[in-house]
This record gives sequence, structure tokens and C-alpha cells, in this order.
Amino acid sequence: MKQLLECVPNFSEGRNKDVIRQITDAIESVRGVRLLDVDSGWATHRTVITFVGEPPEVVEAAFRAIQKACELIDMRYHSGAHPRMGATDVCPLVPVSGISLEEAAEWARRLAERVGRELDIPVYLYEAAASRPERKSLAHIRAGEYEGLPEKLAHPDWQPDFGPARFNPKSGATVIGARDFLIAYNINLNTTSTRRANSVAFDVREAGRIVKDPLTGKPVLDERGEPIRQPGALRGVRAIGWYIEEYGIAQVSMNITDLKATPLHLAFEACCESAERRGLRVTGSELVGMVPLRVLLEAGRYFLKKQRRSTGVSEEELVKIAIKSLGLSELAPFEPKKKIIEYRIAEDNDKRLINKDLRAFANEIASESPAPGGGSVSAYAGALGASLGAMVANLSAHKRGWDERWEMFSEAAETGQRLKDALLNAVDEDAHAFNAIMSALSLPKSTENEKNQRKAAIEAATRRAIEVPLRVMRTALESFALFRQMAEVGNPNSVSDVGVGALCARAAVCGAALNVLTNANSLEDRPYAQAVSSEAIQAIEEANRLEQEVLTLVRQKMGF
Repeated sequence: MKQLLECVPNFSEGRNKDVIRQITDAIESVRGVRLLDVDSGWATHRTVITFVGEPPEVVEAAFRAIQKACELIDMRYHSGAHPRMGATDVCPLVPVSGISLEEAAEWARRLAERVGRELDIPVYLYEAAASRPERKSLAHIRAGEYEGLPEKLAHPDWQPDFGPARFNPKSGATVIGARDFLIAYNINLNTTSTRRANSVAFDVREAGRIVKDPLTGKPVLDERGEPIRQPGALRGVRAIGWYIEEYGIAQVSMNITDLKATPLHLAFEACCESAERRGLRVTGSELVGMVPLRVLLEAGRYFLKKQRRSTGVSEEELVKIAIKSLGLSELAPFEPKKKIIEYRIAEDNDKRLINKDLRAFANEIASESPAPGGGSVSAYAGALGASLGAMVANLSAHKRGWDERWEMFSEAAETGQRLKDALLNAVDEDAHAFNAIMSALSLPKSTENEKNQRKAAIEAATRRAIEVPLRVMRTALESFALFRQMAEVGNPNSVSDVGVGALCARAAVCGAALNVLTNANSLEDRPYAQAVSSEAIQAIEEANRLEQEVLTLVRQKMGF
């Protein structure tokens, strides 16, 4: 899976559009980074920018933005309603997909070190990247704001993590770190009462509510004189009730700051339970801003499991189930392409082979272009085979009288979906790998240096053109275990589909193996070429054997 990292820097400029544009231009100057949102506030004198991409590109774009802000913003003349301590006040990195919070924290440290070294700005690390526990909190680090920096930097306990321990009057200081994705999420209630919406909010938010004496109505205090709180049901959740005149309803407005502790669907369920206890009903919900794909996939699986239905369905179906179950389209249509980060940044998706219809894909294969060719077809054949395995597992999970076995078949269907998705991705990867060889072959070769560079490029591209079908070969071989399982215990009415799946998988393995053997012939690295060629020949033999084993089981089930 491609690693996607989001960056949400906050700059101390919300009024000068030219300055803001120059900062966003600096971000967009990095190829591979997608600018998602620019939110400026006049009163706060602050701009929050959101962009996303792969980690190295995102970190480079963040550095260029901080550098540009350092050049254009002078904190000596800044005044606004929002707390701040520098031209770039805070710069969090947020893992979206394919990357852990710990990895994001390491990228944050690299960025912070470079900012401190090259821009001469004191930098503090916070949240997951914090160098010490007391610096995890942004509010704690920012206490005293810009005006308090000279005194803070002189204190031994407040030496910056990177950069000089001296006051930079023009740029102030910057806080850089990594945090989990923050989701702004509103729950719709069938009431107009803010007080009742607040009651639900206090039930679910981590801070809960202040305990009051039932006789006096005054807060109950602890031995230190502090009000005692009754914790709410959800960790990492801030919530409050409010009335939205535009919609004519009250909502529970939540910020979910810890998605591991409280996934979106559990926040929804907790509000439903609280509302029901209070004679209210949740009618739907609303996502403010964008959301990572994984959040809705988890929700889709949760609601399917709750129904005791197979979770081995397509990504699109899981998203559809989540939208419907959470009531995300109650107030306005929920558009996945606009609201899901991964879909929003995939601008070139329409150009992908796997997004073509069947006729267009066949026409593309049949054209005079050598790519896509046999490699892409082999990957697609394997994807069709895995899809048939998933189909039989899903039919088995929902077969009348087999209710107690639905979880086993659900797991099998999930395996089929995983194999299918991996093989579908290889359809385009194989075509790209071939095109990379053609690009390398077209490189200039006039000088000795050019010849060496061209040779190295051809070798690297050829190796990639081997690795893609090698992965197809291995993945398609893995699918035979699913076919055997479905032939043995799956829905007998669909056993012929298992046989067709096995035939497709054998074609995928053999086709991919032919691609490996063809490309290995021209590889300079002979030991590697011999190793993959040997694996390809063995894979063909293994696929033939496994296909026959599955077809024998199929014929037995079919009675011939």
C-alpha cells in the first residue's frame, strides 16, 4: 500500500492573500503533493493549510512552506485572536494510510532538525514526536505565546529540541510533531433542545461531566477542592451539544482525537445508546472535512458483523454500508470522491486500466501498443479467479441453514478480496513496468557516461518488470488454498465456479511465469535471473498440480 501522509501547518497570517498564495505555491512546487484545503481567518489572523502525499514529498513541501513563511511573515507586527508563537506556529504530520504514527513521528523529527539547522528557528517537538512527556501537549508548549519566548528560551527546561536556544524576533518558534487523524463528527438528534444534546455529549465525551450534589446542585469537590468528574464513555473524544438553525435540529458535535481508542462507528453507537436512554433518537450523522478511507472500511465491516453477514465484500460495498449505517447523507449527499482523502487525491484514477469497462479494456489489449499485454492480462485473470473464490465464500456465508458457519466463510471471502485487490493493482503496475523499460531504452547513449546511465536504467526497469509478474505468480498461487477450501466445504451449488476460479488462477500463474522468464533472459544480474527463472518454472508445475487437485474435488462434488 502506498504510504500517504497529511500535513496541516498553521501559519500566523490570515489577511494578506498574496502571502498565503506564496506559501501555497511553495507547497505545490513539490511534485506529488496534493493541496486539499486552505482555511484563513481574519480575526484569528491565521491560515490552516492541508496537503497530502508520500512522506518524502510531504516533508519537503512542509519545509518549503515553513521557509517561505519565515521569509514573508514578521511576528513583531502580528496580532490575532488565536494563540501563536511563530510565523509557522504548528506543523503536525498525520498518517493517512500505509504508515504508522511512529513512522510519521520519525519524519516529523527529520523535518524539525532541518528547520532548526537551515532556518535558524527554535523548534519544539510535540504529540507522538515529543522528546519528553511534558512536551506532548501543544497548549503546554505554546504557553506564554510569542511574547513569552525570550524568557522561555533562557530557561534550562525550555531548551528547544532543534535549532538555536535564542529568540528569533521575526519568526518566533515553531512546534512540529505527529498526531493521529482528528475527525470532526456531528451526530444528528430528533430534538431541538441544546440541553438534551449536551446531556448526550457529556455521557460520551472523555471529560464526562462534573458530579453535583443532588440536594444543593453544587459541584462535589475532592480533597484538593477540585470538582469531581464522572468520566464519559469514549476515550479521545471531545463533545458538546448545540442547535443548528440551518437544519432545525440539535447535534452532538465531536472531535475524535484518538481513532484507535474510539473508531468512528463506536462513537456513533455510543451516542445512539445514550440518546435512547434519554428518550431521543439518532437520525443520522455528519462528517466535517475529509476522512481516511480506513475509517469507513472499519465502519462497514463493523455493521456487517453486527448483522452476522460476510465482511468479504468489495471496498466500494464497505463504504456504501458505512454511509448508509451512519446516516451520513441525511443532511446533504455524502460523496465519497470528495470526502475520502485517498479518493480525492487519486486524480489519475480514470486513466487506470482497471477503471475501464470490459469492452474498453479488451480494446486496449487488442490495440497495436505492446502494453498492456500478457502481464496485465495474467494479473486480471488471477483477479477474476480470486473474485470467484470470494463469491463462493459469500454465498456460503449467507446460505440458509449455515448461519453458525458465517464467520469462517466471511474470513475466506476477505482472503479472496485481498488477493483480488492485489492482483487488480498489478494490472496497471505491469503496464507501467513495461513502459519503464521502453523509456530506459530511449535514453541517450552518445557518451560513455550516458551509456552507463542508460545501462543502469535498463537493468533497474527490467528488474521491476520481473518483480511485478513474480508477485502476480505468487499471489495467484496463494488463491488455490481458497479454491480447495470452497470446493471441500463451500456452497455445493457454486462448486463449478470454484473450478473456473482455479482455471483462471492457473492461467495467471503460467502467464506471469512466462513474463518472468522472458525478462530474466536480458538481465545482467545472472544469479538473480537464474533464481527467479527457477521459481517461475516451479510455479508453473505447482499451478498445474493444484489446478488438477481442485478440479478433481469439483468433479467429485458434481458427480462425474
